[in-house]
Amino acid sequence: MSRALMFQGTGSDVGKSLVVAGLARAYTNRGLLVRPFKPQNMSNNAAVTADGGEIGRAQALQAHAARVTTSVHMNPVLLKPQSKVGAQIVVQGQVVANANAREYQGIKASLLPRVMESFTLLKAQADLVLVEGAGSASEINLRANDIANMGFARAGNVPVELVGDIDRGGVIASLVGTKHVVDPADAAMIRGFIVNRFRGDTSLFADGMREIAERTGWQSFGLIPFFDGAGRLPAEDALGLTQKSAPRTSTGRVKIAVPILPHISNFDDLDPLDSEPDVEIVRVWPGQALPGDAALVLLPGSKTTIADLSAFRAAGFDVDIAAHVRRGGAVLGICGGYQMLGRSIADPLGVEGPAGSVAGLGLLDVETVLSGEKRLVTVNGMTSDRISFNGYEMHMGATSGADCARPFARLEDGRADGAATKDGRVSGTYVHGLFADDRQRDAWLTRLGGSSSGLDYEAGVDAELDELATHLERHLDLNGLLSHAA
Repeated sequence: MSRALMFQGTGSDVGKSLVVAGLARAYTNRGLLVRPFKPQNMSNNAAVTADGGEIGRAQALQAHAARVTTSVHMNPVLLKPQSKVGAQIVVQGQVVANANAREYQGIKASLLPRVMESFTLLKAQADLVLVEGAGSASEINLRANDIANMGFARAGNVPVELVGDIDRGGVIASLVGTKHVVDPADAAMIRGFIVNRFRGDTSLFADGMREIAERTGWQSFGLIPFFDGAGRLPAEDALGLTQKSAPRTSTGRVKIAVPILPHISNFDDLDPLDSEPDVEIVRVWPGQALPGDAALVLLPGSKTTIADLSAFRAAGFDVDIAAHVRRGGAVLGICGGYQMLGRSIADPLGVEGPAGSVAGLGLLDVETVLSGEKRLVTVNGMTSDRISFNGYEMHMGATSGADCARPFARLEDGRADGAATKDGRVSGTYVHGLFADDRQRDAWLTRLGGSSSGLDYEAGVDAELDELATHLERHLDLNGLLSHAA
């Protein structure tokens, strides 16, 4: 009989996503059929699913960990924050509405049947469904009509384990406090707790673990030492960017500058480049200047292209990128970044905010018109230098213009994708996942004056998941956790 177990957190970014990913791999290695599930997610880092929709990137990683194909049912409600229109609401893989935070509170209850439908479908396919909560279990101000945490746990009768993060401090108060602020019926759903991201001698926190257990009545399932490989796995949301932004020692000959904007999306496009020893990724935040010695300026995807273009200009990045091009530097725009490079972006339907049109950066002779139709599809093809690739598209809008006569790539179905200037130094594409393809990454490094390490990126992610599973096997009571699943 299929069972389920839910992992909620004392707050956002306590490591729930990686705990679930590691457990998915560990239980899969034990021979169980595992499916990941997150009732509601908020993230602009998304993945295209095998069944033609989109889910949070974390659930795609968890599916990879469980060695199963992705499905829209693994994350039935995905909220993608935008600017003036609130968040885009994606239900079972498809956009259904836009709503601000207050409006969404009134919509949540109507989404529970779809959430339960997806959960039921997954349970029918699995021995074990590992459920990830969202944010904090103790957000009692949002408890009414909740579908992300205790509301779902109660509706599905799914036992809960609570995850706390000791690295940020206050973990005893966070765990014990959760017991005392949530409704008693909600607290009764919690069977035990996990303390994550401990640094140092774990024996020094033995008394702390006992105190938490005594004060809550919950079972301790383990203290997880900090996992060094966490930064080498795709992050769930933009909080993960700050963890990769500290200066690091690099001997990389290829410096790639990436401006970080408020609504950056699908930023896991950068992860494969981060893995290359000959590459130095410089994430540039507003208030900083794009480095003058960068070989490539890379504009990543954006959930709200027009608003992020305004932020780009406000930060002075437009001046920096124009100087970079004058010096002979290369520029690549991906998806929203591609749209920004053109002469104009029009939003006649008000998809992102008030209807209208704005001037682009003018580095490509193309124009983009946004529309309400979203393209979600996996693609493969060949770039203009005749290097093959696999990737995916996830965008609204169509781009056309003179520079499209020099497409960035030709897709297998015959369609042209993207555009490039005559000298090829500025180019844009709608294809995400380009650098996860080893052939493309190697070609770009060679073109920019570096050399490839011969890295098999996907194999590296898989090996890291195995390491994570071993780490959790060593420090958590996996048999005890499994015994609580229902």
